[in-house]
Amino acid sequence: MGTFIVLLVVIAMVFLAIRKIYKDKKSGKTCASCSGGCSCGHCHDTIEKNN
Repeated sequence: MGTFIVLLVVIAMVFLAIRKIYKDKKSGKTCASCSGGCSCGHCHDTIEKNN
């Protein structure tokens, strides 16, 4: 029974992580691991703030 509960928790966590990634990508919050050269500007702005 304990194994089943842990399995359900792991499945729920994976589902929530995938859903978050999908929503972020759909809303334009991510730039597929670029180095600031993409056209979306998100990564470029982040790099400039860190420097």
